[in-house]
Amino acid sequence: MRVVIAPDKFKGSLSAPEVASRLASGLRSGFAAKNPGEGFEATLIPVADGGEGTLDAAVGSGFTRRSATVTGPLGEPVTAEFAVRGGEAVIEMAAASGLAVLPGFGDGTAPNPATAQSATSQGTGELIRAALDLGCRHIILGVGGSANTDGGAGVLQGLGAVLLDADGRELPGGGAALARLDRIDFSNFDVRLEATEFVLASDVDNPLLGRTGAAAIFGPQKGATADDVATLDAALARFVEVLAAEIGPEARDAASAPGAGAAGGVGYIAIAALHAARRPGIDVVLEFTELEGRLAGADLVITGEGSLDEQSLLGKTPMGVARAAARTGTPVIAVCGRSTLSPEQLSESGFESVHALTDVEANVAKCIAEAGPLLEELGRHIGVRLTEISASTQDAARIDTKEHLNV
Repeated sequence: MRVVIAPDKFKGSLSAPEVASRLASGLRSGFAAKNPGEGFEATLIPVADGGEGTLDAAVGSGFTRRSATVTGPLGEPVTAEFAVRGGEAVIEMAAASGLAVLPGFGDGTAPNPATAQSATSQGTGELIRAALDLGCRHIILGVGGSANTDGGAGVLQGLGAVLLDADGRELPGGGAALARLDRIDFSNFDVRLEATEFVLASDVDNPLLGRTGAAAIFGPQKGATADDVATLDAALARFVEVLAAEIGPEARDAASAPGAGAAGGVGYIAIAALHAARRPGIDVVLEFTELEGRLAGADLVITGEGSLDEQSLLGKTPMGVARAAARTGTPVIAVCGRSTLSPEQLSESGFESVHALTDVEANVAKCIAEAGPLLEELGRHIGVRLTEISASTQDAARIDTKEHLNV
């Protein structure tokens, strides 16, 4: 029996590779305990939706992990990783410009108005430059978890552009400083970008400006007050006008494009200046992991994420995997920390069954703290059930009914 395990992370508990490994361990144990003579193969394909975990998915699919020292959100040096395979690179901007790399964030220090106004995306631009140095000319930019609301101005700075005020002084990083922007000097902008293809992996469809823009919708998550939101939105509008004066009216049009508001406006600069093609994150990840092709000959697919809820139905990882499985006729089940979906929603989603850690342990806090051992236990339960529906011939071994998969 061959099972493909393609989960996303269990946020706050386990990375996607850890989820896949724990689940595989339990499956093997349960399957072998009941049928030691029967062959069992688990193919582990960690996946993500284009945000946090995209780098792990790339490395799990044959990319090589690389690192570079870049400018962190508040100007401090940070070591950020990215992934390379031939001439292709995967960059997870949160590694360089995310909330998680704010000084003190891991110790419980929350973002605040000062960081909301001054956080920069410069390190993301420097990661792009590091990928260019390695010869990459196809770059996937995964966004999410950003600390900045600078419209991607920092990305331009990381790639060699200089932002100047009316007196010719270089502006500091951060969105608030853009209110003083007068012109942008592109004379040292990296010329290799002209021959580079970018993909913006994002499910966010917000524009850059206004009531549904980067500052208004995502700024408060980054410590911005109502006054900060107004300040940042006005500063971003100034950035758009100056950029349009430098590179043309397409910069103004890009501010209204779906996805321009992603990652504090990094989506905007990706579209306006890097000419990135925006695609749903899960589609990008499933493509570079070659998931659909690797489902050939599989008897079952197991996917999942920490919380399976209505947001999951809007293009998140489990649904992307379920759609790929449906195209190949491979049955799919889901595992999760908890599920809030109704039986009707589960049926319509294409999952034959769903198994939550809360089915094993009712205490949610314990599920979060002990997700690894509980996943192994859940995997053993599923593995035992799989032995009961396994047979010696290929036709008989194929799982093809909901009744069989109600493990």
